[in-house]
Amino acid sequence: MHPLLRRTTLALSLAIGLILAAATVQADEVQDINKMMRQGQLPQALERIDKFLSGKPRDAQGRFLKGLILTEMNRPAEAIQVFTKLSEDYPELPEPYNNLAVLYASQGQYEKARTSLESSIRTHPSYATAHENLGDIYAKLASQAYDKALQLDSSNTGAKTKLAMIGELIGGGTRTARAPSRAEPTKVAEAPAKTAEAAKASAAAPPAKTEAEPKAAEPKAAEPKAAAPAAKSTAGQSETDELMKAVNAWANAWSRKDVPGYLSHYAKDFKTPKGEARGDWEKARKQRISAPKKIEVGIEAPKVSMSGDSTASVSFRQIYRSDVIKTSGTKTLVMVKANGKWLIREERVN
Repeated sequence: MHPLLRRTTLALSLAIGLILAAATVQADEVQDINKMMRQGQLPQALERIDKFLSGKPRDAQGRFLKGLILTEMNRPAEAIQVFTKLSEDYPELPEPYNNLAVLYASQGQYEKARTSLESSIRTHPSYATAHENLGDIYAKLASQAYDKALQLDSSNTGAKTKLAMIGELIGGGTRTARAPSRAEPTKVAEAPAKTAEAAKASAAAPPAKTEAEPKAAEPKAAEPKAAAPAAKSTAGQSETDELMKAVNAWANAWSRKDVPGYLSHYAKDFKTPKGEARGDWEKARKQRISAPKKIEVGIEAPKVSMSGDSTASVSFRQIYRSDVIKTSGTKTLVMVKANGKWLIREERVN
């Protein structure tokens, strides 16, 4: 595969909502299994969904969820079988076709991916995810074609220019739009805003302590009192910055698939999600991080809540992308400061 093609990760639809209209299911059971999958309890989730489907073998939502679990477990051949059969039984649903395309693309089968996405769009013309993915597939196919042209004629300047343009599109503009740079979350944390534009304006504005500057015109005796709140605010902001640096470093280590670096961000008294032994949890995390070929973890709209000098919580929207899956959701990290370093004591998935 051409290096440029590996830069683009296709989005995997998790919009199960459309399937709800296709079949009546035991929503609570499926929701519980979906939650287990998102928490990384993949073998348990697969066991429960198989049990669920043994009583409801044609349930569309359950079968869709099984395909997602198999995808997350890096078992693409089985996931392809699930989504293929699901698309045959429920040809009016766009999601199975889309997920087939993602799996085919991860294996370099771009023509199959294109066919699946076109089927997805025919069933649901306003399905934005499929349209975006199809654009990515077209870009990859074009990149391959231009690369082949250059192999046959290395002096073809037109092919060189077009290949460079597609490389910039795949590795530049598209990536920037989907995954904000790692520096942005810190700016948002300094002054949480409802929009990206507001966040940038907030980051560019003078520090909050300048609002207290007019008080400096009061009698000199009052000056020390006016300076104290500003100093406290500056210290609090510095602590928030350090906290966000730790969170961003954790996300960056995860994105680099640096397992030791990722695990180093967890406190010794970290509360594992299921209460399992720390060693078992670390083994499972290592397996999940090592399985995909590439990972991207983005943090959006973080909100910091300090609970003293050594404890805090950070809530944010986590965007996870690998070469086979895309998920997003709200996460809260309960942080503790130990030996001058902010560490994760607990993770909560909302």
